[in-house]
Amino acid sequence: MRLLFAGLLSVVLAAAPPAPKDCVACHDVDLVVFEASKHASMGCTGCHSSITKAPHDGKPAPVKCATCHEEEVKAYAKSVHGLARQSGMSDAATCSSCHGSPHTILGSSEPGSNTNKKNLPRTCGSCHSNPDFLAKHKIPFVKPVEAYQVSVHGREVAKGNSAAAGCSDCHGSHDILASTDPKAKVNRANVADTCGVCHNEVQTVYADSVHGLAVKRGSKDSPTCTGCHGEHNILAPKDPGSMVNAARVSAVTCGRCHGDERLNSRYDFGDKVPAFQDSFHGLAIRGGQKTAANCASCHGVHNILSSADIRSTVNPANLKQTCGQCHPGVGDKITVSKVHVRMAGGVEHISVKWIRLTYYMLIPMTIGFMLFHNGLDWLAKLRRHKPHHGTGEQLPRMNKWFRITHGMVMVSFITLVLTGFALKFPESAWVKVMGLNGTGVLRGLLHRIAAVVIMAATVLHLIHLILVKRDRVILKELLPGLQDAKDILNAIRYNLGLTDKRPTFGMFGYAEKMEYWAFMWGTVVMAVTGVLLWAQNWSLARFPIWVMDAATAAHYYEAILATLSILVWHWYLVIFDPEVYPMDMAWLTGKASADHIRETRPEYYAELMKKTESGESDTEPEAK
Repeated sequence: MRLLFAGLLSVVLAAAPPAPKDCVACHDVDLVVFEASKHASMGCTGCHSSITKAPHDGKPAPVKCATCHEEEVKAYAKSVHGLARQSGMSDAATCSSCHGSPHTILGSSEPGSNTNKKNLPRTCGSCHSNPDFLAKHKIPFVKPVEAYQVSVHGREVAKGNSAAAGCSDCHGSHDILASTDPKAKVNRANVADTCGVCHNEVQTVYADSVHGLAVKRGSKDSPTCTGCHGEHNILAPKDPGSMVNAARVSAVTCGRCHGDERLNSRYDFGDKVPAFQDSFHGLAIRGGQKTAANCASCHGVHNILSSADIRSTVNPANLKQTCGQCHPGVGDKITVSKVHVRMAGGVEHISVKWIRLTYYMLIPMTIGFMLFHNGLDWLAKLRRHKPHHGTGEQLPRMNKWFRITHGMVMVSFITLVLTGFALKFPESAWVKVMGLNGTGVLRGLLHRIAAVVIMAATVLHLIHLILVKRDRVILKELLPGLQDAKDILNAIRYNLGLTDKRPTFGMFGYAEKMEYWAFMWGTVVMAVTGVLLWAQNWSLARFPIWVMDAATAAHYYEAILATLSILVWHWYLVIFDPEVYPMDMAWLTGKASADHIRETRPEYYAELMKKTESGESDTEPEAK
């Protein structure tokens, strides 16, 4: 009986498949690792079903994963990896390329699994981070895995947040398809739905927006989620490198389409992007401010609708509320004016157009005359080779109050020029060198302080003239007349050598008169327009927006005219004129060369001598 039982047992044991411990006698497989793997319960013959005994004869038949994973294998066969493999691409990913050796495969929830969400960047990166692999197969994305790892999704996954998107959440796992495939999760028509798995509320809003509806209609130009946020390198909006960062969204993201000439010709976007870039908001953002309004501030983010849609934030019925977020108390008049206005043509209010055209004529005519006049004078004086010498005697020219107001104007004007043009040209190297870029807070503060100083200097100057009768004489002396026109012509004739008689002047010549009244006029223009722009909330509550556009245009062009006038006209009169070089120091000492006054203003010189001899006055006034 015992012999019979032993015989039956030997037959059963001989017919039983070999156990893993029998296989490792010949095969180099770590039994401990295998027994911890997903396939441990299947033993060796679960996959190697052709093996019936150990040792076995011949090479085992290929393992067929489809025996257990039929759906996954079918999906893989249609994927980019499976199709590449079928076309002969030997280095295309296979099951083991992603899951690892069948003897070590762990469940995707296991921390050590190759397909664990936290490890997917490394797994996918074995091919997609390989420059040689990318170049060989002409894959256009450069370092997609590295970009993903620094993205908001990649960082969250690295922290262990299993809800954050991993590679397979967006691309799929076994069923990864080319982005050109209409069924692909990353096909532009499906991107919003793919992102909507996690961002459901956002996707719902986007689907009803102008962009979402255009994508549904098949538009290949309208942006999807990745069009604005990026693909692998999606960053948080607060990140300076994010495509939707407040400092970049207008120029980099929205401007990429709305500023594109090809798309503009197709959809007639107009010149809204350059108009915004040159606007107060655009200049503030270009200068580094993060709180100034950008495209998304007014138009919305995912809920961008046509301005004709009553739900749109830029519908005329809603503009007061939209603009009121930053400008409380804004009036209804903002709804009747155009918003995106350029100072250099395009869509602009008639007032802006005429201001621009006026200055386009005035600036070249004025500065052209100044260059001609001063250039001719400079060459004539060099040609005459008159030695720069004299008695060294000094005569009173500017009293204390005139020097004080002139000093206030001198310092504030230079500050206004630097800080004003720093706003207009924030990317310029000189702006960065002077530290006037960044958030723009310092620049704006200095500009406003200087504006108050120059206005205060002008008011102080007028009060001074009202209170001091002796100094009030300059108003009479500065009044232009027909003789000034004659003096200009005579000066030009003299410098051309057409006459030997040099024109002479009284207390003030035509040069000082032109400069004084131009300064007064320019100060009024800059003060009025500057205050309107400074008190923007007050202005918007009372005036249509075209008033602000006109103020901006006048302020800018008048600044150009004033700056060039000081450089070309005033600096020549007090610095570069060969007869006063290196500088007329009256602004500092209050005195001027007696020789120069005697030669250019003989009657005024005689008057000064008479007053000096009688002790009537020791100082005389002068224009700023």
